[in-house]
Amino acid sequence: MKHCCRYVSTAKAHLRNVKPLVISISTNDGLGVNAKNIAALLASKNIYFVPYRQDDTNRKPNSLVAKMDLLIPALKSALAGEQIQPVLLKPNK
Repeated sequence: MKHCCRYVSTAKAHLRNVKPLVISISTNDGLGVNAKNIAALLASKNIYFVPYRQDDTNRKPNSLVAKMDLLIPALKSALAGEQIQPVLLKPNK
């Protein structure tokens, strides 16, 4: 639990110092109950996402996973104050 708190403190410090915070998500409930939390973060200032997609539409319909090969472009966009688009990618087929 110590590691989680350290990362939260670092994220809060970034936002307090008006620096961009880039989030890469991997969750089994991103399109379920947690969708409202993700939406709130998407609407927040200085918070940016690595684009993500549904992981497995048939077996895990609420699952989301970031497309990690877009990490560097997402970081560059965040430093420019922009969210890389589209943030929600089409599911893999």
